[in-house]
Amino acid sequence: MKTLSKPATLQRRFDRLKQSLTATGLLAQGSILGRTIRRDDPQRPGRIKEYGPYYQWTRKREGRTVIHNLTAAQAKAYERAIRDNRKLEKTLTNMRAISLKLLELTTKGVRKRNRRKKGKEELS
Repeated sequence: MKTLSKPATLQRRFDRLKQSLTATGLLAQGSILGRTIRRDDPQRPGRIKEYGPYYQWTRKREGRTVIHNLTAAQAKAYERAIRDNRKLEKTLTNMRAISLKLLELTTKGVRKRNRRKKGKEELS
């Protein structure tokens, strides 16, 4: 993300990101893999036959990898949902960074204390 220093500019950027959230469709995590299987052709010895593509959706659930087989139509829908989810995550990451910067610029913090110089003895 670019380093922006004006609160008004940061706020406009944040508002644009917030509005982009309304265009988000269905969401899913994971990835889609299209597989083809190559085997010897039983009808023609010495030749290879391809089967597929077969689509699989892989994701994590409760710390374990789960794989679901999908049709071609399902794979397209899931790919779109996964793409929208990744876009949403990126947008949220940017919004969090802008929020922190805005908070730093628009709120007062605790004053820093002066360090004591070494060698000076305190009177007790």
